Amino acid sequence: MLLLAGLGNPGPKYEKNRHNIGFAAIDAITRRWPFAAPRSRFQGIACEGQIETAEGPVKALALKPQTFMNDSGRAIAEALKFYKLQPYDVVVFYDELDLAPGRLRMKTGGGAAGHNGIRSTIAHIGPDFRRARMGIGHPGHKDRVMGHVLSDFHKVDADWVRLLTQACADALPFLAEGDDDRYQAEVLRLAPAEKSDPRQPKT
Repeated sequence: MLLLAGLGNPGPKYEKNRHNIGFAAIDAITRRWPFAAPRSRFQGIACEGQIETAEGPVKALALKPQTFMNDSGRAIAEALKFYKLQPYDVVVFYDELDLAPGRLRMKTGGGAAGHNGIRSTIAHIGPDFRRARMGIGHPGHKDRVMGHVLSDFHKVDADWVRLLTQACADALPFLAEGDDDRYQAEVLRLAPAEKSDPRQPKT
């Protein structure tokens, strides 16, 4: 079983923030694949479903923690414990400043790189979970980071955000089979994005 967790902040105030692109990925996944209606569980919004792969269906739980970003790990840990899963069964979708907008990079383990949601997840389940890092670009200076991640995507971003989140959903069978490299490649094939300086705006 897979635990697919998207990071973000709850409520309409934050819905279109760059920081909430992980929530958007989970929404795309639950629309694309047969998942039950979402309900309040594990200090979050969760629903069970399955992903069809070449090797057969894989069960999954889609989770959007409602604990606010800085405490995301509590919800993920609660679901992990309930289903008796291991950290490697967890894939966390979240915003990545150090990737150009529209890029995706998979990674397992490592540190938080300044991301408070990942820091909280590491604190609760350890570092050995899988990360789907979704590029949102960097504002250019560390003093502008908070305003950047907590501001809404611009209208010109709408197309690449939609393409990236939909690609994350469409390529999911590779992720469910444990082939993270193939998943990354397929997402980038479905939603091409230039490998540019993350500190330069996407045009």
